Amino acid sequence: MSKHKALDMFGRSGNPTLSDATFADFENVDQKTMTLQGTVNKVGILLALVVLSAAYTWNLYFINQSISDVMPIGLFGLFGGMIFALITIFKKEWSMYTAPIYAILEGLFLGLISAIFENQYPGIVIQATGLTFGTLASLLVLYKTGIIKPTENFRLMVVSATMGIALLYVVSIIMNMFGTEIGFIHSNGPFGIGFSLFVVGIAALNLVLDFDFIEEGSEKNAPKYMEWFGAFALMVTLIWLYLEMLRLLAKLRSR
Repeated sequence: MSKHKALDMFGRSGNPTLSDATFADFENVDQKTMTLQGTVNKVGILLALVVLSAAYTWNLYFINQSISDVMPIGLFGLFGGMIFALITIFKKEWSMYTAPIYAILEGLFLGLISAIFENQYPGIVIQATGLTFGTLASLLVLYKTGIIKPTENFRLMVVSATMGIALLYVVSIIMNMFGTEIGFIHSNGPFGIGFSLFVVGIAALNLVLDFDFIEEGSEKNAPKYMEWFGAFALMVTLIWLYLEMLRLLAKLRSR
């Protein structure tokens, strides 16, 4: 398969919420259009919603000191967020409504997971948060200055690696259902830490593709609602990166 065909199949971004067709046929749209500043504003709104809902399950966990009391809310957030993510992907014009709901639901899950990690490894959440936003800021600077350029080979590498990681995680989940697992995914040994470093790196590089894709949307006069969709897509990558940062730090702290 040629590089061009592979990119056509998987899209320019490894983020499953984005593809080459996302901004197709939006040129010369006679209405308010997507802007970079508008998308940044929406990212801020979604981040605030994630933090607020995460604070709820975080506080609930530490007040009750019982995971069983909070787990149903966290799982509701996880699976509810997945449902609204799919709705947003297939109904982009609804994203101004579905993206905030997704952020609230995912926040419920992130608050619980963060509290569990924090209870076991005090201080890990602030470290993971700092690394996540530090990575976001660093890659944005590298992208805007042209030091990192999302060339065709770059996109092919990131997309292929992202798909491979996703497939590995699916296989791992299926194996867990039958009482077995892929050991190195959860191991705190050198190979397990190396795997987590690799996943964190790929998640971070997906941010570069997301920046490029959102910038392209603003240049192609995408409809105004695509600001919400672009912000949602970036949030998906940020949440993935944060979770992988937690996993990596937990492996390092458990040694």
